[in-house]
Amino acid sequence: MLLKELRLTSCIANIITNCYIVEDENTKETMVIDPAGECDKIIELLDIIGAKLKYIYLTHCHGDHIGAAEELKNIKGGKILIQTDDYEGLKNPEVNLTGFMAEKPIRLEADARVNDGDLLHVGDLEFKVIHTPGHTKGGSSLYCEKEQMLFSGDTLFKGMWGRTDLPTSSFNDIIASISNKLLVLPDETIVYPGHGIPTKIVEEEPIYYNLMPGEE
Repeated sequence: MLLKELRLTSCIANIITNCYIVEDENTKETMVIDPAGECDKIIELLDIIGAKLKYIYLTHCHGDHIGAAEELKNIKGGKILIQTDDYEGLKNPEVNLTGFMAEKPIRLEADARVNDGDLLHVGDLEFKVIHTPGHTKGGSSLYCEKEQMLFSGDTLFKGMWGRTDLPTSSFNDIIASISNKLLVLPDETIVYPGHGIPTKIVEEEPIYYNLMPGEE
């Protein structure tokens, strides 16, 4: 497996977002996760690795993760995927935050909706969709058991969780998502977040001991 990370300036307030390119080196099938902006940089890297773009996966609907998705699809192909509960948010600038935080509102149509437990295949690589609401109601993470990696979007960062003061967000939901769906993954799972640096599940567990749902 080939994994490339790009730190891209998004269309929202110059926020730097992590965009990930995952390629099966045998088949060259490729998935781009969260193309935030600067489409030319993404395309340049795809061309260098000889990628056959299959999926453009959006971990949630916010503008700082979707800014280059439409242009990328138009130039390189691939299907735009998002969890069902954020499907409408892609088309609503007030929900995806581009209505008041970007120069141009984004109304984006996904090609397909995914749900908790769905499996995506990129060549011989298998990724499991984990619905992780909280930052948005349709936030999701992608887990590859074979490679022991998790792409967590804006649900889980190193030492912190995603914001919960935005449209459709919920503090209780994000803590439940992290505690019940992500921290149960193997300790050595590497977490690749939507912003900032990678971490491991084992490093994040202590932060949530006193925040588990049902505990005071």
